[in-house]
Amino acid sequence: MPDGPAPAPVVQRLRVRYAKRGRLRFTSHRDISRAVERAVRRAGIPVAFSAGFSPHPKISYAGAAATGVASEAEYLEIGLTEPRDPARVRADLDAALPDGLDIVDVVTTGQLKTSALADRLQASRWRIRLDGVAENDAAAAVTAFLDADVIEVERLTKKGPRRFDVRAAVSAMRLDRRAAESADAPCAILRMVVRHTTPAVRPDDILTGLRQVADLAPPSPPLVTRLAQGPLDSVTGELADPLDSDRETEPSGIDAGTSGPARQQTGEPAGADAVSAHS
Repeated sequence: MPDGPAPAPVVQRLRVRYAKRGRLRFTSHRDISRAVERAVRRAGIPVAFSAGFSPHPKISYAGAAATGVASEAEYLEIGLTEPRDPARVRADLDAALPDGLDIVDVVTTGQLKTSALADRLQASRWRIRLDGVAENDAAAAVTAFLDADVIEVERLTKKGPRRFDVRAAVSAMRLDRRAAESADAPCAILRMVVRHTTPAVRPDDILTGLRQVADLAPPSPPLVTRLAQGPLDSVTGELADPLDSDRETEPSGIDAGTSGPARQQTGEPAGADAVSAHS
């Protein structure tokens, strides 16, 4: 056991939603975690540390998007040794982070023991822009994908090649015609809701499935953005805000400073959808 006093206990837990935008989408998760730790120090946030020979700040991440993927809904949790106003933490942490890593929302859990944040992240809503793909070709591919019962793809994992069904993970998929029509060149934009499964089904796995069932092969790399993640309503197919239950238990006198847009997990730009389905 190391000598010295025990680390200060956690007296408050904050849950943070942040965005990964622009060129920062190419930043690895390890580099993002380092940037967050530096920003926490610069902002003077009293983060708690673990015990042992190599103490580390008590910052945990849930459902992080892959390198190269932009996101409007990434989540982390910070343990503090002193209570802080979530609105102030939001402002200070956002100011200390580089452009492209933006703090969207901060709430306190209201109690130290609460349901794990990761358990609430049941699905993600994705936007995939396919430049150089005609709308009709994308619409045909979406129809073929949704009509299939099983679509198995193979991906190389740490344990070697693995085959799994991507169709079962897709709760909804549609072609956003209005967004595509605003583009200057041929472009198809897909929107989908994907359940979080084991193994995880990633957007690139779904693109592999679209290539298998409809020979859809974009001429350039797709631009993938996670729009939201959270609890999935099996009836409506909508995603709820995973931080809402924490807001309901916030102690009196603490204002989470949440702006309206930060809570709109289910909203999507309206579109004239010729292809739309749920499963």
